[in-house]
Amino acid sequence: MKTAKLTNSTPQRLDSTLAGLLGISRARMEKIIKQGNILVNKSPATKKTMVTKDDKVEYDPKLISVKKPKIEKKKINLEILYEDKDVMVVNKPAGLLIHQTESSNETTLFDLLEKKIKHFSKIGDNPLRGGIVHRLDKMTSGVLIVAKTQKAFEHLKAQFKNRAVQKKYSTLVHGTMDKKHDTIALSIERSKTTGRMAAKPVSQGGKEAITHYTVAKQYPHHALLDVMIETGRTNQIRAHMFAIKHPVVGDKLYKQKFQKLLDIGRTFLHARELTITLPNGQRETFSAPLPDELEQVLKMIPKI
Repeated sequence: MKTAKLTNSTPQRLDSTLAGLLGISRARMEKIIKQGNILVNKSPATKKTMVTKDDKVEYDPKLISVKKPKIEKKKINLEILYEDKDVMVVNKPAGLLIHQTESSNETTLFDLLEKKIKHFSKIGDNPLRGGIVHRLDKMTSGVLIVAKTQKAFEHLKAQFKNRAVQKKYSTLVHGTMDKKHDTIALSIERSKTTGRMAAKPVSQGGKEAITHYTVAKQYPHHALLDVMIETGRTNQIRAHMFAIKHPVVGDKLYKQKFQKLLDIGRTFLHARELTITLPNGQRETFSAPLPDELEQVLKMIPKI
């Protein structure tokens, strides 16, 4: 057995902590823990066991080892919207992964940031994510803030946890909206059958997820929405729109069977605005305009 070198001072779930530290997926780590192969202070653990650097976590390296694919490096010009000594705000392009997964073999946002920010991998509580405090799906573009120091990381992380960050998106969905504005308050939980996130009534469990939307423009068969989310669940906007039968244009995962897929090369989902209090105490709003490829889609919509 080998002892994991944990660095977190505050309690964190064992599955996510070890998955990040050892560079494997959370799902795979859950299976290893469930089989009783991870010991915390000499006792078998569960995935929800909370651990800190003061706990002794042991594992069998043979169960963790995985052959990493060779990374295909690509030159990607990352647009920096703002930077100071504490944070960097970037405009993430669609098609760029936030960080490596077991099966990925491509340049990620983490790779790009590691070249720009000194000791980036040592920031935060996961060496594979560094100062990244929130995420955008691979095929989603837009504003994303990262920390350049540990102190800034803790400051930003606390705001996301306490819902003190305002996040606004633009998305194009299928169909005609019955309401000009509404709130979707369906819980979200990963489906055991499809693998995607499933939105369901609060009474059926899952994690709280709240999405507000306003119709910016209604087209004959599509609607452009202004969206604001209070929570930041995985695939939240995509799962919520799919649940109310207005899936996001270009989304190949959350797609209705009878729906004609508009293959635009990405999902029509853009994080256009982020409002947050910086470590220097200033409350700032950062924005990124709709990418050209999405503007071109809007010009085509009346003809579709």
